[in-house]
Amino acid sequence: MTFSICVRERYLDEEGDEQIRFGVAVTTRLPGVGTLCPFASENGAVATQSLVNVELGRKGVEYLDDGLAVADALDALLNADDGSAQRQLHGVDRNGEFAFSGEECKPWFGDIMGENYTVAGNLLTGESVIEATAAAYEEASPPADPAEDVERPLADRLIEALAAGNAEGGDKREELPVQSAALLVCSTEDRAIDPYYDDLRVDATETPIEDLRETYQQAKRGFEMALERYEDAYDEDELDTE
Repeated sequence: MTFSICVRERYLDEEGDEQIRFGVAVTTRLPGVGTLCPFASENGAVATQSLVNVELGRKGVEYLDDGLAVADALDALLNADDGSAQRQLHGVDRNGEFAFSGEECKPWFGDIMGENYTVAGNLLTGESVIEATAAAYEEASPPADPAEDVERPLADRLIEALAAGNAEGGDKREELPVQSAALLVCSTEDRAIDPYYDDLRVDATETPIEDLRETYQQAKRGFEMALERYEDAYDEDELDTE
């Protein structure tokens, strides 16, 4: 019912220290996908889909937070799941990638593991959906050197990746007009304020990608305006912002 992407990116913060950000984005021809499929923390990102078992995502991220490698964590959860043949589960941690598509998922289904990312989908118009999603992310992703980061926020680039997959046909169930989309980005960086645009959902609409992009643009605008206003207030009141 879904296609999604999980990514890992290394970058340098303003102090020159290496950090890692994780992102996951998903869309489907059903409402409320943001409540079911995408999970992330400062240790990784996971997407659970097809016949969804939400606990695979929740526990998957919990296991990553406990220090398990993504392949060990997700494989262990699947081995304990009687319905694993109908699941799709994929994700990334600080050092690796994992992707699984059960043999009983509805066609077309499949997954891709690339360097620093995974993509998976089911009930799609074809393999080109996840190929286009992966290609769009690769084209906009940062270089291997953490010092050479990209200017566009990861949330923006995740939406672009979903849009590329959707342009290839996306979810094939055209008889279901009510759709949804969501994204979630987390980072190892200790930020005073997390960007408002790093955790967004569009729960019920007929144009999920377009609406998610508009929501992102408004959230980014609001975040920048809030920063400007509060920075002025700190200066005027001589407050310690640490």
